[in-house]
Amino acid sequence: MQIQQTNQGLNFDKYQTFETEIDPKQRAWIEVRGKALESNVRHLRSKLGKSCEFMAVVKADGYGHDAKVVSEYAIKGGASQLGVATLKEGIKLRSSGVKEPILILGNLYTKKDLIISFKNNLMPTISSLRECLICNNIGKQYGLKFSLHLKVDTGMSRLGFECKKFVQQFEKIKSFENITINGIYSHLSSADKDNLLDPKSSTQIQKLKFEELLKQIKVNSNHHIKIHLANSAGMLISKDFHFHMVRVGLSMYGYNPLAKVDKNLSLKPALFLKAKVAFTRIIDKGVSVSYGGKFVSSRKTKLAVLSIGYADGVPRNLSGKINVIHNDRLYPQVGSITMDQMMVDITGSNDIKIGSTMVLLGSDGDKVISPIEWARESNTIPWEILCSFKNRLPRVQVD
Repeated sequence: MQIQQTNQGLNFDKYQTFETEIDPKQRAWIEVRGKALESNVRHLRSKLGKSCEFMAVVKADGYGHDAKVVSEYAIKGGASQLGVATLKEGIKLRSSGVKEPILILGNLYTKKDLIISFKNNLMPTISSLRECLICNNIGKQYGLKFSLHLKVDTGMSRLGFECKKFVQQFEKIKSFENITINGIYSHLSSADKDNLLDPKSSTQIQKLKFEELLKQIKVNSNHHIKIHLANSAGMLISKDFHFHMVRVGLSMYGYNPLAKVDKNLSLKPALFLKAKVAFTRIIDKGVSVSYGGKFVSSRKTKLAVLSIGYADGVPRNLSGKINVIHNDRLYPQVGSITMDQMMVDITGSNDIKIGSTMVLLGSDGDKVISPIEWARESNTIPWEILCSFKNRLPRVQVD
């Protein structure tokens, strides 16, 4: 009788490190172009006055690019401060060796979290007297001053002191001896959407409200306090929005939130999404492709199967709406995008084979695909597209 051999009992010790040796470009990956980030920051920084600082917003793992890499190249380009959303994001940057000032844009409200922020030299965003008092007590406990930023709500209805109460509350906050107010800021809600010429637009109203508050608290007498209001769109609207610092996210990564206003902004995308062809096949006319059979071939069709899907962050509702690039030529994606794979119609191609690399976002020759296009097709915003890419996509730094 023939005995079937199995792998049970075999010694696999020599394969113990095999997983860590997998080529990051084996399936699908994100290429991060640090030089593009550096160039973008330097270009945007040139639009600011010499006394206006540039805060690079690197939350959500640097908008999916890798926060450590983004921070490194943003600082090279002229960023003097960094912005994150969470305590964990700030600690991760500190542990990677980042020394620059880091502002936590989210809300910390427990004493434990604020102590951790203090010990890691992170500046919290403070939105109420309660948290100010906690920070002051922490500073007193350690015999030091706790650096922080105060946020005012001028129309976002999210975090921040209420405008009507802020002037009175600020007088009390100034009496706290163990805190240092490093900044006062607010956040624009609609700078990328408003009619900027309309003085009654929400963006202009927010700016006027913010300026009135600053006037009432006589902020000019507090020269060490950095005033900031502008995000990417706000920064590009006008120098009137710059104050002492701007907080730049989307445009630093290579995308213009005000493309309708300024089409000539010289920015370079820093993220390229790529995937390899795992399989090819030819189907006859009238054959359905993928789940639900929503796509049926209208002719004899050559398909490429790419090893990437919605589990990687490619929205399923983009099925049949996007293209991929190979050798400066666009090919349509067909059928439903699945969890780990998608199909592309490569009929007529002679150079696409198993192992060929396709570009989903980025450029190849003269062809360019932007997350702004994906956002338009999936009825969302480019911020969401960039932040959706999962950690199972390796980030590969190419420069």
